[in-house]
Amino acid sequence: MRALPALVAVLALTACGSTADPGDPTPTTAPPSAPQGSGVDEIATGIDVPWGLAFLPGGGALIAERDSGRILRVAEGGGQPEPVYEVPGVAAGGEGGLLGLATTGDWVYAYFTAADDNRIVRFKLEGNAQPEVIFEGIAKAGNHNGGRIAFGPDDMLYVGTGDAGDTGRSQNADSPNGKILRLTPEGDPAPGNPTAGSPVFSLGHRNVQGLAWDDRDRLFATEFGQNDVDEVNLIEPGKNYGWPDVEGEGDTSGGRFTNPLVTWPTSDASPSGLAITGNTLYAAGLRGERLWTIPIEGDGLGEPRAILDGEFGRLRTVEVAPDGSLWVTTSNTDGRGDVRDGDDRILRLSPEQGGA
Repeated sequence: MRALPALVAVLALTACGSTADPGDPTPTTAPPSAPQGSGVDEIATGIDVPWGLAFLPGGGALIAERDSGRILRVAEGGGQPEPVYEVPGVAAGGEGGLLGLATTGDWVYAYFTAADDNRIVRFKLEGNAQPEVIFEGIAKAGNHNGGRIAFGPDDMLYVGTGDAGDTGRSQNADSPNGKILRLTPEGDPAPGNPTAGSPVFSLGHRNVQGLAWDDRDRLFATEFGQNDVDEVNLIEPGKNYGWPDVEGEGDTSGGRFTNPLVTWPTSDASPSGLAITGNTLYAAGLRGERLWTIPIEGDGLGEPRAILDGEFGRLRTVEVAPDGSLWVTTSNTDGRGDVRDGDDRILRLSPEQGGA
């Protein structure tokens, strides 16, 4: 593991979720609530288009390679990634391939593009068992495949999908595309969904690739805009987020659509991964090539601040590790980035080691 240039001042500012308070958080024996202090570490290098990232109960993490369909295991302390599984039937192309990963118990869940659709499977790493398809029929395309999956505080599986290039799907309640879905671990529509028997949790989305919950169990999501603005939304059951009728803020008369909490010009973000720790939200920017930090302030969000701006190229995924640090993946080998020596890589924004 190689230490990279320190970002002490910037990380100290963002650690407590505010761009105005450089002070240290109250000491605690629990894992740090936000990354701070000692800079950025390089966890692993030489990964082929990393996409999904999920931590294992016994330590370390799994990383999905979009185009190869391989899943690699990365040790908690970093080092050479080890191939541990190859998902059969991955049909990579454009933005499609092996995308999101999630874990619960000894099950691994994967969202991927197959020959005819996007689908979700689950499997166990032991014995290289064949995967079980738990949800299928999400339309695929060269872009807007969504792909992020995550287990929520309610132990249900949440799925971010895209419109797969057909904007009408986002407002069609019978289509799984352009939605956030809420499923049981077995892939069935979760009990308590807005419409009984439907997997749809929210609709009116263009391309959701980031899902994260705060300490009040509120769900936030990142969304790619088209020409004008990208979004961070507070997701509530049954709400309609406007696409394709609205990009960014728009017509909310009669409660028809729900406006985003934060927007950026598309050149500044193209936000994919999303993570929350303490009172700070972190959004990884692809086109923007930066990590956005946004303080959570009461029922809303404060002013975004960028770190890692242009230092490592395109950033795809950000996740909170068990020790409270942030793991961030680059995405420079995806055909749209400028490849740097060692790309693609996993970075760690370290928790404080003895003071900022």
